[in-house]
Amino acid sequence: MKLSDFIGEATEYDKKEMLEERKPKSWLKSVSAFANGIGGALFFGVSNDEVLVGLDDAKGVSEKISEAIKTKMDPAPQVILKIHSEDGKEFVLLQVPSGQETPYYYTGDGNRIAYVRIGNESVPASAVDLKRLVLRGSNASFDSLSTRYSFEALAFTKLRSVYRMRTGTELTDSDFVSFELVDENNMLTNAGILLADESPMRHSRLFCTRWYGLDKASGIMEALDDKEYSGSLVSLLQNGTEFVKNNTKKRWKKVGNGRVEMPEYPEQAVHEVIVNVLIHRDYMEIGSEVHIDIFDNRMEVYSPGGMFDGSIVQELDMENVASKRRNPVIADIFSRMHFMERRGSGFRKIKADYRHAVNYRPEVEPIFRSTPKSFFATLYNLNYKVPIEKVLIDPEKVAVDGENMLITSKNLLIEAAIESLNANKNTKENVKKLYAYMRFDSVFGRNDIMGIVNISITAAGNLINKLKEAGVIEPIIGQGKGKYKFTEPKK
Repeated sequence: MKLSDFIGEATEYDKKEMLEERKPKSWLKSVSAFANGIGGALFFGVSNDEVLVGLDDAKGVSEKISEAIKTKMDPAPQVILKIHSEDGKEFVLLQVPSGQETPYYYTGDGNRIAYVRIGNESVPASAVDLKRLVLRGSNASFDSLSTRYSFEALAFTKLRSVYRMRTGTELTDSDFVSFELVDENNMLTNAGILLADESPMRHSRLFCTRWYGLDKASGIMEALDDKEYSGSLVSLLQNGTEFVKNNTKKRWKKVGNGRVEMPEYPEQAVHEVIVNVLIHRDYMEIGSEVHIDIFDNRMEVYSPGGMFDGSIVQELDMENVASKRRNPVIADIFSRMHFMERRGSGFRKIKADYRHAVNYRPEVEPIFRSTPKSFFATLYNLNYKVPIEKVLIDPEKVAVDGENMLITSKNLLIEAAIESLNANKNTKENVKKLYAYMRFDSVFGRNDIMGIVNISITAAGNLINKLKEAGVIEPIIGQGKGKYKFTEPKK
């Protein structure tokens, strides 16, 4: 394996032409930053412009590196040292995995400094960075920390109401303790105050704006609609979703003797994005809020705080992003209320929701971008500058009924079956929402229905019976009692 291959495989790396024995800080700060971050590597014997210079005494350099790490870092991180030979030259590879005992300090020259990685540089950690590192090193999370607010000091009317509606059970006082919203001393955790009706965490706010045109203008007068929301995270989710609904449109196109609905943004994709930015934002970042900005051609969603593990999302395989939750307590309660899944498939679900849209094109694929301090999601308007008569229905989603020569699709067949249900308009809309969420490949039961369409457990059971009678769903064996999935109705 060539040295260039090692460099190419390293997520973060620095190059050193030689070991600076008298200035160990020049390279140990990188060791600190890598251990405090997502890991990285140092290559000794390589110049800044990647010329393979080599080392005169690679073994001696390796021993001095090991000794410096042991004596000038606290705690000493686990590292991997390798001597690499190439083209008659020797090099030292120093691999630094992401550490678990953060923060890792450089302690030479009478200093005690923890470093973090910002771009391609290793810089001293800020006070907030240090707090994050201490939490990580103690295997704790910000949302689990206790506050000065007692359980009795704040109300939870919204949380209790939504929990009952989406789960069919009451949220008891003992549940607040079990779910880590209240500690053993009856004091609220940060998760608890974020879910209170009038949250005292003032920077937990949501700014929503529908802008005129394609860019932000110089003044608020250029905005068509503008709202600022505060309070419980549950309220912020509802308010954000409602704002998007009120400021977007839905088109439809006649197909055969039916029609295809074409919203500007897939409903579930919007829901998933808002859920994720509220749950996974960095609440230690003060002075910044979650923003939803809607333009004519796109929706941009911003959340303070980058990826929890320090990775850059645009550099990752979006189909295989590991689930690492910055706020596990909040994520757990949202999962219990069926606002999100526990397995962390948000990116895949958002992309899948777009690809299921009948007027999807590759150029409107959602884009995700992050920096160490920020996260951005861009959802594109599926209908922007697409004349209705030129909208093409994906052939893979279309089938031809040979008897009646009607152009239809699985989606249209389902919609036709839903419209023929012996049920009121509201029930039919609930079924449409359930299908939009589950499609043909997901298994669900009564609890899932309760969470998705906000109905009681009795109503969910009645809905299942109606769908079974209509032949719209079929029972699934082997995944627990009372599990079903949508099936294509017979034409």
